[in-house]
Amino acid sequence: MTGASEGSSSGGSGFLAVDSGGSGLRVVVGTAERGPLARRASDEPVRTGDRGIDPEHFMARLVPVVRALTAEAGPVRLTAAVVGAAGLASLGAGLRAELPGALAREFGVRRVALAADAVTAYVGALGPRPGAVIAGGTGLIAIGTDLAGWRRADGWGHLLGDCGGGAWIGRAGLEAALRAHDGREGGSARLLACAEEVFGPVAGLPGALYPRPDRPAVLASFAPRVADCADEDSVAAGILRAAARHMAGSAAAVCPSGGEARIAVTGGLFKIGDPLLAPLDEELAKRLPQARRVPAEGDPLHGSVRMAAELSAGPLTLPGDETMLSVTTRSGD
Repeated sequence: MTGASEGSSSGGSGFLAVDSGGSGLRVVVGTAERGPLARRASDEPVRTGDRGIDPEHFMARLVPVVRALTAEAGPVRLTAAVVGAAGLASLGAGLRAELPGALAREFGVRRVALAADAVTAYVGALGPRPGAVIAGGTGLIAIGTDLAGWRRADGWGHLLGDCGGGAWIGRAGLEAALRAHDGREGGSARLLACAEEVFGPVAGLPGALYPRPDRPAVLASFAPRVADCADEDSVAAGILRAAARHMAGSAAAVCPSGGEARIAVTGGLFKIGDPLLAPLDEELAKRLPQARRVPAEGDPLHGSVRMAAELSAGPLTLPGDETMLSVTTRSGD
């Protein structure tokens, strides 16, 4: 075993918590008794290939980070790991097949939970209690649980869904700019001016945008400009209202029935603030009058840490799911 699993067990049951997304890895080492002890990040995202998320590249990125963390944290015997990964539900077959064994060989980890990033976002926002979470960034997904099972809505990517997400709002804003450029109904002169300020003459947008591999992120970068225009531009305000309506519909699809359900929002999209949150609260009140929106307690990494601390001390409270949340336990050390 490597130094990550060596040393005394005086620190209690050690855990490894990972958040893997488009901006790279964020990693925490800690113990159930003492909480997080050290954290670091790697800014290179894990590759995806024919088998989905590449487990070998994942371990190549993770191992040096964990070694540095265990050196910083002191003797910690890692017994449990939680990996929250973007794309796990649809691209995680390779990780599910290989990562538990790789973590056992490299660090001596006996219990591994692989979770979709929507699950860790949920746990970071609400903890292990029933409710629903809307996670919005470039894309958008809603996830809910009654603690017996998981339900998800949307999260299908910018071509097939992610309705109300950053790319969706940005694309709608640019469409309104192009409508104004053409003189068609539904256009916004204000959004046209913003688009040309950001991207240059809008006639060149298709050629500049369509070939880019980061097209969703580029579209999403225009969402804050749509929000900036919403106070004085009815078209921009209408786009945010439509986005809020989509979000509320997704939340309604996953929110458990009965009682006063909690709903939280999480993700960078909601930094837009009141221009989006005000119509969202109105739409949630229409669709889910029994629900109450509460502040998110933390982000997806916070969710991974919460789950890893619980897993290092015993079983998870949360329900398992073949693609959303799977736990593997290996006997022995």
